[in-house]
Amino acid sequence: MVKNIDPHGGKLIKRIVPAEERETLLDKATHYDMKKIQLNAREMSDLDMIAVGAMSPLEGFMCKADYDNVVDNMRLASGLPWSIPIVLSVTKEKIEGLKPGKDVALLDQANEVVAILHLEEIFHHDKPKESLEVYGTDDQKHPGVDYVSKMGEYLLGGRVSVVNRAKPGNFLTYRLDPAETRELFVKKGWRRVVGFQTRNPVHRAHEYIQKCALEIVDAILLHPLVGETKSDDIPADVRIKSYEILLEKYYPKDRAMLSVFPAAMRYAGPREAIFHALVRKNYGCTHFIVGRDHAGVGSYYGTFDAHYIFDEFDPQEIGITPLFFDHTFYCKSCNGMASYKTCPHDSSNHVILSGTEVRRMLSTGEAPPPTFTRSEVAKVLSEYYQKLK
Repeated sequence: MVKNIDPHGGKLIKRIVPAEERETLLDKATHYDMKKIQLNAREMSDLDMIAVGAMSPLEGFMCKADYDNVVDNMRLASGLPWSIPIVLSVTKEKIEGLKPGKDVALLDQANEVVAILHLEEIFHHDKPKESLEVYGTDDQKHPGVDYVSKMGEYLLGGRVSVVNRAKPGNFLTYRLDPAETRELFVKKGWRRVVGFQTRNPVHRAHEYIQKCALEIVDAILLHPLVGETKSDDIPADVRIKSYEILLEKYYPKDRAMLSVFPAAMRYAGPREAIFHALVRKNYGCTHFIVGRDHAGVGSYYGTFDAHYIFDEFDPQEIGITPLFFDHTFYCKSCNGMASYKTCPHDSSNHVILSGTEVRRMLSTGEAPPPTFTRSEVAKVLSEYYQKLK
């Protein structure tokens, strides 16, 4: 019988409360003098992922012991690997009246109660240290550092009880929780599933490494991130169109699946590669593709830092098998897709285009060569870029 890989920490967490408890908590939040805190887009994404077990073993926003250990050692206080702080910040003004042991109502952007925070701790947010340790820089131009700098001076830790899940406005067909992807993998008989993280369109290089991975597993989960990204990243709806075309025309239908990943992008490079792998284990993946400069931005990280960071952990404690890929491209002399690991020819033979050049071509209606991207994907992207004019 097909069985799923164990979730991180051994148990898939569920923090959505049953109907009866939901009514009780909502009544308390509404009719009692419960303090209220409004969540931003990233915090809403984190809350939802905690709620459905995508961030197992987390049951809420981190308390100080977990936060300190993650920042310093990439581990929870229990010793379990975890590389990204999952926190709820507030300003100095907002902590007035908050007391550990007292519940706090968490609100969405429409001021609707979405969860109750069972407040355990209030502690100082060391933003400079978090920036340097997690992002490897204190440069305000780094989007992760910029986000941290704008957070509150204090952090609230405690378990959450979710009473109203975030209302997804789009991609409903592809919004599958970890319990649902796990159930589907078993139903389809997939023992080995490789996860692929992306916030970009899938070009031929990505397709190549996905299909290389597909040779050694039963199936692939194309798992594009649809949470908050940088303003100059291609919007999720445009990317989803391109993924749909690729899966329809170029992938085996019985061995490939598309589902969206609701997380916000941190741009934390190597640390985010670990986080992305652990979370995909919770979704039921047994393998995870780590490409060059995974989750990187600008020139803040070395090309293969996201590969090397896995050496800092015992493979057994990570529990999901990383598949490392070099820079890939079309080689004219090889007459096919290749990488620096497999191609003996010099770079003059390689079809490699910069992001700037690709954007220029698409915005002018010029199609990138089919050796770089599928013509169908180019058409979707070209339509998007020309609308920006």
